Amino acid sequence: MAREMTGAQMVVQALKDQGVDVVFGYPGGAVLPIYDEIFQQNDIRHILVRHEQAAVHMAEGYARSTGKVGVVIVTSGPGATNAVTGLTDALMDSIPVLVLSGQVPTFMIGSDGFQEADTVGITRPCTKENWLVRDTDQLAPTIHEAFHVATTGRPGPVLIDIPKDVQFATGLYQEREAHRSSYSRPTAPDPDAIEALVDLIEQAERPVFYTGGGIINSGPEASAALRDLVQATNFPVTSSLLGLGAYPASDRHWLGMLGMHGLYEANMAMHDCDLMINIGARFDDRITGRIDAFSPGSRKVHVDIDPSSINKVIHVDIGIIADAGLALKAIMAAWTRRGRRTKAEAVVAWWRQIDEWRAVNCLAYRQSTTTIKPQYALQRLEALTKDRDRYITTEVGQHQMWAAQFLHFEEPNRLMTSGGLGTMGYGFPSSIGVQIAHPDALVINIAGEASFLMNMQELGTVSQFHLPVKQFILNNERLGMVRQWQELLHGSRYSQSWSEALPDFVMLAETFGLKGIRCSDPAELDDAIMEMLDHPGGVVFDCLVERHENCFPMIPSGKPHNEMLLGDASTEGAIKADGAVMV
Repeated sequence: MAREMTGAQMVVQALKDQGVDVVFGYPGGAVLPIYDEIFQQNDIRHILVRHEQAAVHMAEGYARSTGKVGVVIVTSGPGATNAVTGLTDALMDSIPVLVLSGQVPTFMIGSDGFQEADTVGITRPCTKENWLVRDTDQLAPTIHEAFHVATTGRPGPVLIDIPKDVQFATGLYQEREAHRSSYSRPTAPDPDAIEALVDLIEQAERPVFYTGGGIINSGPEASAALRDLVQATNFPVTSSLLGLGAYPASDRHWLGMLGMHGLYEANMAMHDCDLMINIGARFDDRITGRIDAFSPGSRKVHVDIDPSSINKVIHVDIGIIADAGLALKAIMAAWTRRGRRTKAEAVVAWWRQIDEWRAVNCLAYRQSTTTIKPQYALQRLEALTKDRDRYITTEVGQHQMWAAQFLHFEEPNRLMTSGGLGTMGYGFPSSIGVQIAHPDALVINIAGEASFLMNMQELGTVSQFHLPVKQFILNNERLGMVRQWQELLHGSRYSQSWSEALPDFVMLAETFGLKGIRCSDPAELDDAIMEMLDHPGGVVFDCLVERHENCFPMIPSGKPHNEMLLGDASTEGAIKADGAVMV
């Protein structure tokens, strides 16, 4: 039954009805009625951030690690515009986030009033859908619709702009159960397309599964279905950055991450395969490399819930619009019904070739007894934390790629990183959102010092809410990835790729009442990491690493997968187009 209440009351009630238990936000004049209602209840916890961009990244971390919608409240004008980077990040990486933004009263819209901005116009390109609610009676249905849109089909961010007078006015609140949405997306695969795919599975001699974040978005059953299918077919499996954890890294079928900084064996398998089955990935340019040389001799299949992704970048032989989990189950069912046939001997021969590529040891690096190599730091972090209830977030840069290479993920929803937009400043607030969602878990953000500075003000949030989240900074005093590209592609002309003024991160942590740790000696690293892990509160770990270490393997811009640069510790050079070592 409809109930009369103010718009601000409707906002809080709708969030409760949607099962929301936490929101991230920052108050301002245009959302004070909503904040007044938040003050008068105890069901929804509010996390006060220090910047609205960070609020959206916190909501992303919360959403990615739980599968729920992350909710943000910001005020009008700069509050809303500060959220744009987070919204774009969530759109690129398919993260369900709802931003509730305040707006000037309806009678002032278009008058250039104080803190007025065309929030709906500004955010239209970076949301799945957005709304400006001018009628209080439409507020509750719009909020319920927003949750539906954010989670239906390919997940993504949505925004509702709420004028201040709509928050004060009274109207009739409509219960969630009374809401009926017209927004829908197909989720079950076409049976004929599944049969055509099974035909290719039965004929393939050099197959590979290429998986992405769509499997994780589909839920844990999709990851279980992928594991069953891979092990039953004995096909190798690789993944995009956002798909890490969908398949357990310890399993023998796992080739590691694919793409620009992917593993040699994964990239070579993708280049030489005769059947490539993409499930839940969108053929990002960091994966494909040179389009006309991407997996050139293969039959290609693309399973994606977003119809616009099919044939958008890579033309495929079979396109299947479906939820990844439902598609995987349908593939297994059809293949089982037909006798589970593969060209087993050819697949075994394919594995022999893959094992030869594995022997290259593409992640090898030269160890040092005097300087901490970043790869070594992450290897030790992996060894000392792998058996814990661990969640990892990352910033963006070399450290992000090293984390993907050296940290191993056995389960989905355990890695939160900015893939499509590559947002520096994402990891720290995202780790806060993850810690809020999983208060008893070990949450570690892998950062570079430059990325950490982007949103370091959120140390205040960590301190205020007594969060035990750990910041593991690989501090090379450089913009590492920028410096690497300048070395390899721009004649070592290091234009603005270092900072001449960095804070003392230990003292910085202590000013916020947190623990700071610094380590520069490889022999002391394990003890320092254990000190971080054993501390019950928030920690900033300043790990001083080799300043000019490069991240390999690397596919140079404009090159195909079989032309990788490798570190000198693995092959003393690069790989030619035919797969031979360039010495």
